[in-house]
Amino acid sequence: MLADLPTACDTGVKRNAKGHQESWQGYKLHIDAIDGGLPVSCLLTSASLHDSQAAIPLARLTAGRVESLYDLMDSAYDAEEIRACSRELGHVPLIDSNPRRDALKKAELQREALAQRSIGQVTPQAVRYRERSTVERVNGRLKDEFGGRHVRVRGHAKVLCHLMFGVLALTVDQLMRWTL
Repeated sequence: MLADLPTACDTGVKRNAKGHQESWQGYKLHIDAIDGGLPVSCLLTSASLHDSQAAIPLARLTAGRVESLYDLMDSAYDAEEIRACSRELGHVPLIDSNPRRDALKKAELQREALAQRSIGQVTPQAVRYRERSTVERVNGRLKDEFGGRHVRVRGHAKVLCHLMFGVLALTVDQLMRWTL
């Protein structure tokens, strides 16, 4: 599966939190992190690859390294194939639902969320899903503190090496925070 992922330098486009499109030339690093902000597995792919296409190879890579109970993913990963792979690995898939362009499903999800909030219901899955922000912090720290935002080398192997040094430094920094 890993060999089938594209690794050529190309253009990626993504919507930011404010809904604006951002584009960049290069690659995309997919990170699987555990509690405490420790990266376990990373894949470097073409920038144009959708995140969900790297989910199954990354999950299998991580499952070979650590024993985990859950797979926490945002709505971009809402696909039955990803859920099935997660279950096959013995994990509980906690994947946010994506109504896509289905207005009825979107309205139903909003009504359900409102009803749960009005009675104060918080499911165990919702509590666990909040931990998904861990990987966002890992990505942010890699970009802001460990040289992941501006990479000045060319080629998949060199970019991967540069980013892995950043991931290594980030991992050591996280471990040092635990010991203090």
